[in-house]
Amino acid sequence: MAIFANYDTNGFHDEYFTAEGIVRDYAKDLVLNIDALSKKDLKEKQKAAELAFFNMGITFTVTGEESGVERIFPFDMLPRIIDQQEWLSTERGLKQRIHALNLFIHDIYNEQKIIKDNVIPREIIESGASFIPQCKGLNPPKNIWAHITGTDLVRGADGKIYVLEDNLRCPSGVSYVLENRLIMKRIFPKLFESMSVSHVDDYPSQLLATLTHVSPVENPTVVILTPGIYNSAYFEHSFLAHQMGIQVVEGKDLVVENDFVYMRTTDGLARVDVIYRRIDDLFLDPLVFRADSLLGVPGLMKAYVKGNVSLVNAPGTGIADDKVIYKFVPDMIKYYLGEESILNNVPTYLCCDNKEREYVLNNLENLVVKAANEAGGYGMLMGPSSTAKQRSEFTDKIKANPRNYLAQPVLALSRVPTLINNQIEGRHVDLRPYILYGKDIYVMPGGLTRVALKKGSLIVNSSQGGGSKDTWVRTA
Repeated sequence: MAIFANYDTNGFHDEYFTAEGIVRDYAKDLVLNIDALSKKDLKEKQKAAELAFFNMGITFTVTGEESGVERIFPFDMLPRIIDQQEWLSTERGLKQRIHALNLFIHDIYNEQKIIKDNVIPREIIESGASFIPQCKGLNPPKNIWAHITGTDLVRGADGKIYVLEDNLRCPSGVSYVLENRLIMKRIFPKLFESMSVSHVDDYPSQLLATLTHVSPVENPTVVILTPGIYNSAYFEHSFLAHQMGIQVVEGKDLVVENDFVYMRTTDGLARVDVIYRRIDDLFLDPLVFRADSLLGVPGLMKAYVKGNVSLVNAPGTGIADDKVIYKFVPDMIKYYLGEESILNNVPTYLCCDNKEREYVLNNLENLVVKAANEAGGYGMLMGPSSTAKQRSEFTDKIKANPRNYLAQPVLALSRVPTLINNQIEGRHVDLRPYILYGKDIYVMPGGLTRVALKKGSLIVNSSQGGGSKDTWVRTA
Protein backbone atom coordinates (compact mmCIF):
# COMPACT_ATOMS: atom_id res chain seq x y z
CA MET A 1 0.00 0.00 0.00
CA ALA A 2 1.78 3.11 -1.18
CA ILE A 3 -0.34 5.87 0.30
CA PHE A 4 -0.79 4.10 3.64
CA ALA A 5 2.62 2.37 3.65
CA ASN A 6 3.96 4.33 6.60
CA TYR A 7 0.67 4.97 8.33
CA ASP A 8 0.85 4.36 12.08
CA THR A 9 -2.17 4.14 14.40
CA ASN A 10 0.14 5.05 17.31
CA GLY A 11 -1.87 2.86 19.65
CA PHE A 12 -5.17 4.70 19.10
CA HIS A 13 -8.37 3.12 17.86
CA ASP A 14 -8.32 3.85 14.13
CA GLU A 15 -11.48 3.90 12.01
CA TYR A 16 -9.64 2.36 9.00
CA PHE A 17 -7.09 -0.01 10.57
CA THR A 18 -6.86 -2.44 13.49
CA ALA A 19 -4.07 -2.14 16.04
CA GLU A 20 -2.13 -4.70 13.98
CA GLY A 21 -2.37 -2.50 10.89
CA ILE A 22 -4.97 -4.68 9.16
CA VAL A 23 -7.65 -2.86 7.19
CA ARG A 24 -11.07 -3.19 8.82
CA ASP A 25 -13.50 -5.18 6.64
CA TYR A 26 -15.90 -2.29 6.06
CA ALA A 27 -13.04 0.00 4.99
CA LYS A 28 -11.29 -2.36 2.54
CA ASP A 29 -12.86 -1.03 -0.65
CA LEU A 30 -12.16 2.54 0.39
CA VAL A 31 -8.52 1.90 1.31
CA LEU A 32 -7.88 -0.03 -1.91
CA ASN A 33 -9.27 2.82 -4.01
CA ILE A 34 -7.40 5.55 -2.14
CA ASP A 35 -4.21 3.52 -2.25
CA ALA A 36 -4.43 3.31 -6.03
CA LEU A 37 -3.93 7.08 -6.21
CA SER A 38 -0.56 8.79 -6.30
CA LYS A 39 0.34 11.46 -3.78
CA LYS A 40 0.11 13.95 -6.62
CA ASP A 41 -3.46 12.80 -7.33
CA LEU A 42 -4.38 13.25 -3.69
CA LYS A 43 -2.87 16.71 -3.56
CA GLU A 44 -4.75 17.80 -6.68
CA LYS A 45 -8.03 16.44 -5.37
CA GLN A 46 -7.55 18.24 -2.06
CA LYS A 47 -6.87 21.48 -3.94
CA ALA A 48 -9.97 20.93 -6.07
CA ALA A 49 -12.06 20.41 -2.94
CA GLU A 50 -10.74 23.57 -1.28
CA LEU A 51 -11.36 25.59 -4.45
CA ALA A 52 -14.92 24.27 -4.59
CA PHE A 53 -15.50 25.34 -0.98
CA PHE A 54 -14.13 28.79 -1.78
CA ASN A 55 -16.22 29.21 -4.92
CA MET A 56 -19.37 28.00 -3.18
CA GLY A 57 -18.84 30.41 -0.28
CA ILE A 58 -18.92 27.65 2.33
CA THR A 59 -17.72 29.63 5.32
CA PHE A 60 -18.08 30.17 9.03
CA THR A 61 -17.30 33.02 11.42
CA VAL A 62 -15.14 32.44 14.51
CA THR A 63 -16.67 33.70 17.74
CA GLY A 64 -14.52 36.38 19.31
CA GLU A 65 -12.90 37.49 16.11
CA GLU A 66 -13.65 40.68 14.27
CA SER A 67 -17.29 40.68 13.23
CA GLY A 68 -17.88 39.61 9.67
CA VAL A 69 -14.50 37.87 9.21
CA GLU A 70 -15.33 34.57 7.56
CA ARG A 71 -13.18 31.52 6.95
CA ILE A 72 -13.44 28.65 4.53
CA PHE A 73 -14.49 25.65 6.56
CA PRO A 74 -11.47 23.25 6.62
CA PHE A 75 -12.27 19.98 4.89
CA ASP A 76 -10.36 16.74 4.63
CA MET A 77 -11.26 14.48 1.74
CA LEU A 78 -10.54 11.10 3.38
CA PRO A 79 -13.99 10.15 4.68
CA ARG A 80 -14.89 8.49 7.91
CA ILE A 81 -16.55 5.16 7.21
CA ILE A 82 -19.03 3.33 9.45
CA ASP A 83 -20.13 -0.29 9.35
CA GLN A 84 -23.83 -0.80 8.63
CA GLN A 85 -24.56 -2.95 11.67
CA GLU A 86 -22.88 -0.54 14.05
CA TRP A 87 -24.81 2.32 12.54
CA LEU A 88 -28.17 0.58 12.94
CA SER A 89 -27.47 0.10 16.65
CA THR A 90 -26.34 3.73 16.99
CA GLU A 91 -29.47 4.91 15.21
CA ARG A 92 -31.69 2.98 17.64
CA GLY A 93 -29.81 4.52 20.54
CA LEU A 94 -30.25 8.04 19.19
CA LYS A 95 -33.99 7.55 18.66
CA GLN A 96 -34.34 6.20 22.18
CA ARG A 97 -32.42 9.15 23.57
CA ILE A 98 -34.36 11.92 21.82
CA HIS A 99 -37.65 10.24 22.71
CA ALA A 100 -36.75 10.27 26.41
CA LEU A 101 -35.39 13.81 26.29
CA ASN A 102 -38.65 15.09 24.82
CA LEU A 103 -40.64 13.36 27.56
CA PHE A 104 -38.29 14.89 30.12
CA ILE A 105 -38.69 18.46 28.85
CA HIS A 106 -42.46 18.15 28.72
CA ASP A 107 -42.52 16.69 32.22
CA ILE A 108 -40.40 19.33 33.93
CA TYR A 109 -42.46 22.17 32.46
CA ASN A 110 -45.69 20.44 33.46
CA GLU A 111 -46.22 17.70 36.07
CA GLN A 112 -42.55 17.37 37.16
CA LYS A 113 -43.02 13.68 37.96
CA ILE A 114 -39.33 12.93 37.55
CA ILE A 115 -38.55 15.45 40.29
CA LYS A 116 -41.30 14.25 42.61
CA ASP A 117 -40.05 10.68 42.22
CA ASN A 118 -36.53 11.82 43.21
CA VAL A 119 -34.86 10.75 39.96
CA ILE A 120 -33.36 14.21 39.39
CA PRO A 121 -33.00 16.78 42.21
CA ARG A 122 -35.24 19.81 41.79
CA GLU A 123 -32.42 22.24 42.56
CA ILE A 124 -30.31 20.88 39.70
CA ILE A 125 -33.06 21.53 37.19
CA GLU A 126 -34.34 24.85 38.49
CA SER A 127 -30.84 26.28 38.96
CA GLY A 128 -29.98 25.58 35.33
CA ALA A 129 -29.24 28.68 33.26
CA SER A 130 -31.43 27.26 30.47
CA PHE A 131 -34.42 26.43 32.65
CA ILE A 132 -37.09 29.00 31.77
CA PRO A 133 -39.85 29.39 34.34
CA GLN A 134 -41.98 31.25 31.80
CA CYS A 135 -42.34 27.92 29.92
CA LYS A 136 -44.14 26.16 32.77
CA GLY A 137 -47.50 24.93 31.57
CA LEU A 138 -46.61 25.15 27.90
CA ASN A 139 -47.88 22.41 25.59
CA PRO A 140 -46.15 22.67 22.20
CA PRO A 141 -47.95 21.25 19.17
CA LYS A 142 -47.94 17.42 19.22
CA ASN A 143 -46.12 17.70 22.58
CA ILE A 144 -42.80 17.85 20.71
CA TRP A 145 -40.22 20.18 22.23
CA ALA A 146 -36.93 19.20 20.58
CA HIS A 147 -37.64 18.75 16.89
CA ILE A 148 -34.03 19.10 15.73
CA THR A 149 -31.11 17.66 17.65
CA GLY A 150 -27.39 17.21 17.05
CA THR A 151 -25.92 14.61 19.40
CA ASP A 152 -22.13 14.46 19.67
CA LEU A 153 -20.66 10.95 19.68
CA VAL A 154 -17.10 9.75 20.19
CA ARG A 155 -15.41 6.38 20.10
CA GLY A 156 -13.18 5.60 23.06
CA ALA A 157 -10.03 3.50 23.30
CA ASP A 158 -12.21 0.46 24.05
CA GLY A 159 -13.83 0.80 20.62
CA LYS A 160 -17.25 1.68 22.06
CA ILE A 161 -19.38 4.63 21.00
CA TYR A 162 -20.16 7.17 23.75
CA VAL A 163 -22.49 10.15 23.80
CA LEU A 164 -20.45 13.22 24.62
CA GLU A 165 -23.28 15.73 24.73
CA ASP A 166 -26.75 16.51 23.42
CA ASN A 167 -27.31 19.73 21.48
CA LEU A 168 -30.99 20.65 21.52
CA ARG A 169 -31.03 24.39 21.13
CA CYS A 170 -29.68 25.45 17.75
CA PRO A 171 -27.39 22.59 16.63
CA SER A 172 -25.42 23.70 13.59
CA GLY A 173 -23.24 22.00 11.01
CA VAL A 174 -25.71 20.02 8.92
CA SER A 175 -25.12 22.28 5.92
CA TYR A 176 -21.48 21.14 5.89
CA VAL A 177 -22.62 17.51 5.79
CA LEU A 178 -24.60 18.20 2.64
CA GLU A 179 -21.88 20.28 1.02
CA ASN A 180 -19.14 17.81 1.95
CA ARG A 181 -21.08 15.04 0.26
CA LEU A 182 -21.62 17.13 -2.87
CA ILE A 183 -17.92 17.86 -3.15
CA MET A 184 -16.91 14.25 -2.50
CA LYS A 185 -19.14 13.14 -5.35
CA ARG A 186 -17.37 15.63 -7.60
CA ILE A 187 -13.79 14.73 -6.74
CA PHE A 188 -14.30 10.97 -6.29
CA PRO A 189 -17.16 10.15 -8.72
CA LYS A 190 -16.05 6.59 -9.55
CA LEU A 191 -15.09 5.74 -6.00
CA PHE A 192 -18.40 7.00 -4.67
CA GLU A 193 -20.38 5.04 -7.25
CA SER A 194 -18.50 1.85 -6.43
CA MET A 195 -19.23 2.07 -2.70
CA SER A 196 -22.61 1.42 -1.09
CA VAL A 197 -23.05 4.63 0.87
CA SER A 198 -26.26 5.87 2.51
CA HIS A 199 -27.67 9.05 1.01
CA VAL A 200 -28.00 12.24 3.03
CA ASP A 201 -29.39 14.57 0.39
CA ASP A 202 -33.01 14.10 1.49
CA TYR A 203 -32.30 15.95 4.76
CA PRO A 204 -33.84 19.27 3.60
CA SER A 205 -37.09 17.55 2.62
CA GLN A 206 -37.10 15.62 5.92
CA LEU A 207 -36.51 18.89 7.77
CA LEU A 208 -39.33 20.66 5.95
CA ALA A 209 -41.68 17.74 6.72
CA THR A 210 -40.72 18.01 10.39
CA LEU A 211 -41.43 21.73 10.42
CA THR A 212 -44.78 21.46 8.66
CA HIS A 213 -45.85 18.59 10.93
CA VAL A 214 -46.23 20.99 13.85
CA SER A 215 -47.97 23.73 11.87
CA PRO A 216 -51.32 25.05 13.14
CA VAL A 217 -52.67 25.18 9.56
CA GLU A 218 -52.63 23.23 6.30
CA ASN A 219 -50.11 24.40 3.69
CA PRO A 220 -48.19 26.57 6.16
CA THR A 221 -45.72 29.35 5.55
CA VAL A 222 -42.44 28.34 7.16
CA VAL A 223 -39.44 30.63 7.75
CA ILE A 224 -36.00 30.45 9.33
CA LEU A 225 -35.37 33.18 11.91
CA THR A 226 -31.68 34.15 11.96
CA PRO A 227 -29.80 36.59 14.19
CA GLY A 228 -28.35 38.06 10.98
CA ILE A 229 -25.37 38.02 8.70
CA TYR A 230 -22.81 38.35 11.50
CA ASN A 231 -23.89 35.14 13.19
CA SER A 232 -21.31 32.34 12.88
CA ALA A 233 -23.90 30.01 11.32
CA TYR A 234 -25.48 32.49 8.91
CA PHE A 235 -24.24 30.49 5.93
CA GLU A 236 -26.17 27.51 7.23
CA HIS A 237 -29.34 29.49 7.85
CA SER A 238 -29.44 30.81 4.30
CA PHE A 239 -28.34 27.46 2.86
CA LEU A 240 -31.14 25.51 4.56
CA ALA A 241 -33.72 28.13 3.63
CA HIS A 242 -32.64 27.89 -0.01
CA GLN A 243 -32.71 24.08 0.06
CA MET A 244 -36.22 24.03 1.51
CA GLY A 245 -37.53 26.85 -0.65
CA ILE A 246 -38.50 29.04 2.30
CA GLN A 247 -37.56 32.54 3.46
CA VAL A 248 -34.75 33.37 5.87
CA VAL A 249 -35.80 36.35 7.99
CA GLU A 250 -34.51 38.49 10.83
CA GLY A 251 -36.61 39.75 13.73
CA LYS A 252 -37.10 43.11 12.02
CA ASP A 253 -38.79 41.30 9.11
CA LEU A 254 -41.56 39.95 11.37
CA VAL A 255 -44.38 41.67 13.20
CA VAL A 256 -47.14 40.42 15.50
CA GLU A 257 -50.64 41.77 15.03
CA ASN A 258 -53.68 40.48 16.97
CA ASP A 259 -51.53 37.58 18.22
CA PHE A 260 -50.65 36.35 14.73
CA VAL A 261 -47.17 36.58 13.20
CA TYR A 262 -46.66 38.24 9.85
CA MET A 263 -43.69 38.66 7.51
CA ARG A 264 -43.13 41.95 5.75
CA THR A 265 -43.04 41.42 1.98
CA THR A 266 -43.15 43.71 -1.04
CA ASP A 267 -46.84 42.76 -1.36
CA GLY A 268 -47.66 43.58 2.24
CA LEU A 269 -47.89 41.38 5.33
CA ALA A 270 -47.94 37.60 4.88
CA ARG A 271 -48.90 35.29 7.75
CA VAL A 272 -46.18 33.02 9.15
CA ASP A 273 -47.19 29.67 10.65
CA VAL A 274 -43.93 27.93 11.59
CA ILE A 275 -40.64 29.52 12.63
CA TYR A 276 -37.44 27.49 12.65
CA ARG A 277 -35.66 29.81 14.99
CA ARG A 278 -31.88 29.91 15.17
CA ILE A 279 -31.69 32.40 18.01
CA ASP A 280 -31.56 31.62 21.70
CA ASP A 281 -34.65 31.53 23.91
CA LEU A 282 -33.90 34.71 25.83
CA PHE A 283 -33.71 36.78 22.63
CA LEU A 284 -36.99 35.54 21.12
CA ASP A 285 -39.38 38.10 22.53
CA PRO A 286 -38.32 41.29 24.36
CA LEU A 287 -41.74 41.52 26.00
CA VAL A 288 -41.20 38.19 27.82
CA PHE A 289 -37.47 37.57 28.04
CA ARG A 290 -34.61 40.04 27.58
CA ALA A 291 -36.09 43.50 27.11
CA ASP A 292 -32.93 44.66 25.31
CA SER A 293 -33.16 42.02 22.57
CA LEU A 294 -33.09 43.45 19.07
CA LEU A 295 -33.11 39.98 17.49
CA GLY A 296 -36.56 38.82 18.48
CA VAL A 297 -40.14 39.84 17.80
CA PRO A 298 -42.32 41.65 20.36
CA GLY A 299 -45.45 39.61 21.04
CA LEU A 300 -44.07 36.38 19.56
CA MET A 301 -44.51 34.32 22.73
CA LYS A 302 -48.15 35.37 23.12
CA ALA A 303 -48.84 34.27 19.54
CA TYR A 304 -47.04 31.00 20.31
CA VAL A 305 -48.93 30.31 23.54
CA LYS A 306 -52.21 30.90 21.70
CA GLY A 307 -51.21 28.29 19.11
CA ASN A 308 -51.12 30.75 16.23
CA VAL A 309 -47.51 30.00 15.32
CA SER A 310 -45.16 27.09 16.02
CA LEU A 311 -41.58 27.57 17.20
CA VAL A 312 -38.94 24.97 16.41
CA ASN A 313 -37.28 24.00 18.71
CA ALA A 314 -39.74 24.95 21.42
CA PRO A 315 -38.67 27.58 23.96
CA GLY A 316 -37.28 25.96 27.11
CA THR A 317 -35.67 23.06 25.29
CA GLY A 318 -32.18 24.21 26.27
CA ILE A 319 -32.48 22.74 29.77
CA ALA A 320 -32.00 19.31 28.21
CA ASP A 321 -28.61 20.17 26.74
CA ASP A 322 -27.30 21.61 29.98
CA LYS A 323 -24.14 19.51 30.41
CA VAL A 324 -25.08 18.78 34.02
CA ILE A 325 -28.46 17.38 32.98
CA TYR A 326 -26.61 15.13 30.50
CA LYS A 327 -25.50 12.90 33.38
CA PHE A 328 -29.13 11.97 34.06
CA VAL A 329 -30.15 10.95 30.53
CA PRO A 330 -29.70 7.17 31.15
CA ASP A 331 -31.91 7.63 34.24
CA MET A 332 -34.51 9.44 32.11
CA ILE A 333 -34.53 6.59 29.59
CA LYS A 334 -35.16 4.09 32.35
CA TYR A 335 -37.75 6.30 34.05
CA TYR A 336 -39.83 7.24 31.02
CA LEU A 337 -39.28 4.27 28.71
CA GLY A 338 -38.48 1.44 31.12
CA GLU A 339 -35.39 0.61 29.05
CA GLU A 340 -31.65 0.54 29.52
CA SER A 341 -29.78 3.17 27.52
CA ILE A 342 -28.49 1.73 24.24
CA LEU A 343 -25.74 4.37 23.98
CA ASN A 344 -23.24 4.89 26.78
CA ASN A 345 -22.64 8.16 28.57
CA VAL A 346 -19.10 9.23 29.40
CA PRO A 347 -18.50 8.96 33.19
CA THR A 348 -19.32 12.40 34.59
CA TYR A 349 -18.56 14.08 37.92
CA LEU A 350 -20.82 16.95 38.99
CA CYS A 351 -19.20 19.73 40.95
CA CYS A 352 -22.49 20.53 42.69
CA ASP A 353 -22.11 17.19 44.49
CA ASN A 354 -19.76 17.55 47.45
CA LYS A 355 -17.99 14.20 47.05
CA GLU A 356 -17.68 14.45 43.29
CA ARG A 357 -16.44 18.04 43.52
CA GLU A 358 -13.74 16.97 45.94
CA TYR A 359 -12.63 14.28 43.51
CA VAL A 360 -12.57 16.79 40.64
CA LEU A 361 -10.53 19.37 42.55
CA ASN A 362 -8.01 16.69 43.55
CA ASN A 363 -7.65 15.37 40.02
CA LEU A 364 -7.83 18.40 37.77
CA GLU A 365 -4.67 17.45 35.90
CA ASN A 366 -6.31 14.18 34.77
CA LEU A 367 -9.77 15.44 33.80
CA VAL A 368 -11.59 17.56 31.26
CA VAL A 369 -13.58 20.25 33.06
CA LYS A 370 -16.52 21.83 31.25
CA ALA A 371 -18.89 24.71 31.95
CA ALA A 372 -22.53 23.61 31.90
CA ASN A 373 -23.73 25.95 29.19
CA GLU A 374 -20.68 26.77 27.09
CA ALA A 375 -20.21 25.47 23.55
CA GLY A 376 -17.70 25.53 20.74
CA GLY A 377 -14.84 24.29 22.93
CA TYR A 378 -14.99 27.40 25.15
CA GLY A 379 -15.04 27.30 28.96
CA MET A 380 -13.02 24.08 29.11
CA LEU A 381 -9.96 22.95 31.00
CA MET A 382 -7.99 20.15 29.37
CA GLY A 383 -6.34 18.85 32.53
CA PRO A 384 -3.32 16.97 31.11
CA SER A 385 -2.21 19.94 28.97
CA SER A 386 -3.13 22.67 31.48
CA THR A 387 -0.77 24.88 33.45
CA ALA A 388 -0.76 25.26 37.23
CA LYS A 389 -2.16 28.77 36.78
CA GLN A 390 -5.06 27.50 34.67
CA ARG A 391 -5.88 24.79 37.21
CA SER A 392 -5.81 27.38 39.98
CA GLU A 393 -8.19 29.60 38.03
CA PHE A 394 -10.59 26.71 37.46
CA THR A 395 -10.42 25.75 41.13
CA ASP A 396 -11.64 29.24 41.99
CA LYS A 397 -14.37 29.10 39.34
CA ILE A 398 -15.62 25.72 40.53
CA LYS A 399 -15.71 26.79 44.18
CA ALA A 400 -17.51 30.03 43.29
CA ASN A 401 -20.18 28.34 41.15
CA PRO A 402 -20.12 24.55 41.51
CA ARG A 403 -23.47 24.10 39.70
CA ASN A 404 -21.86 25.37 36.53
CA TYR A 405 -19.07 22.79 36.28
CA LEU A 406 -18.62 19.10 35.66
CA ALA A 407 -15.67 16.91 34.76
CA GLN A 408 -15.02 13.82 32.69
CA PRO A 409 -12.01 11.59 32.12
CA VAL A 410 -9.88 12.36 29.08
CA LEU A 411 -10.94 9.99 26.31
CA ALA A 412 -8.48 8.77 23.72
CA LEU A 413 -10.78 9.62 20.81
CA SER A 414 -10.56 7.39 17.77
CA ARG A 415 -8.66 8.62 14.74
CA VAL A 416 -9.15 8.67 10.98
CA PRO A 417 -6.37 8.98 8.36
CA THR A 418 -6.15 12.62 7.29
CA LEU A 419 -4.16 14.43 4.61
CA ILE A 420 -1.72 16.75 6.42
CA ASN A 421 0.88 18.58 4.33
CA ASN A 422 0.60 15.91 1.62
CA GLN A 423 1.17 13.10 4.15
CA ILE A 424 -1.42 10.76 5.64
CA GLU A 425 -1.53 11.06 9.43
CA GLY A 426 -4.08 10.03 12.05
CA ARG A 427 -6.26 12.74 13.56
CA HIS A 428 -8.87 12.49 16.32
CA VAL A 429 -12.54 12.78 15.37
CA ASP A 430 -16.03 12.96 16.79
CA LEU A 431 -19.39 12.59 15.06
CA ARG A 432 -22.53 14.71 15.18
CA PRO A 433 -25.57 12.92 13.74
CA TYR A 434 -28.71 15.02 13.22
CA ILE A 435 -32.06 13.76 14.49
CA LEU A 436 -35.45 15.10 13.44
CA TYR A 437 -38.50 14.50 15.61
CA GLY A 438 -41.69 15.03 13.61
CA LYS A 439 -44.33 12.51 12.60
CA ASP A 440 -41.57 9.92 12.99
CA ILE A 441 -38.00 10.15 14.24
CA TYR A 442 -35.50 10.48 11.39
CA VAL A 443 -31.75 10.09 11.90
CA MET A 444 -29.47 11.30 9.13
CA PRO A 445 -27.16 8.39 8.19
CA GLY A 446 -23.77 9.40 9.52
CA GLY A 447 -23.68 13.11 10.18
CA LEU A 448 -20.85 15.59 10.54
CA THR A 449 -17.46 14.11 11.32
CA ARG A 450 -15.38 16.83 12.94
CA VAL A 451 -11.62 16.37 12.94
CA ALA A 452 -8.96 17.95 15.14
CA LEU A 453 -6.44 19.03 12.51
CA LYS A 454 -3.76 19.95 15.05
CA LYS A 455 -1.49 17.02 15.81
CA GLY A 456 -2.41 15.43 19.14
CA SER A 457 -5.34 17.77 19.74
CA LEU A 458 -8.63 16.37 21.02
CA ILE A 459 -10.62 19.56 20.33
CA VAL A 460 -12.52 19.21 17.08
CA ASN A 461 -14.51 22.46 17.10
CA SER A 462 -14.06 24.61 14.02
CA SER A 463 -13.58 27.64 16.28
CA GLN A 464 -10.58 25.83 17.81
CA GLY A 465 -8.82 24.76 14.62
CA GLY A 466 -10.95 21.77 13.68
CA GLY A 467 -12.27 20.76 10.28
CA SER A 468 -14.67 18.23 8.86
CA LYS A 469 -14.87 15.04 6.83
CA ASP A 470 -17.61 13.33 4.92
CA THR A 471 -19.14 10.36 6.78
CA TRP A 472 -19.95 7.21 4.84
CA VAL A 473 -22.38 4.73 6.34
CA ARG A 474 -22.20 1.47 4.38
CA THR A 475 -25.54 0.07 3.26
CA ALA A 476 -24.15 -3.39 2.50
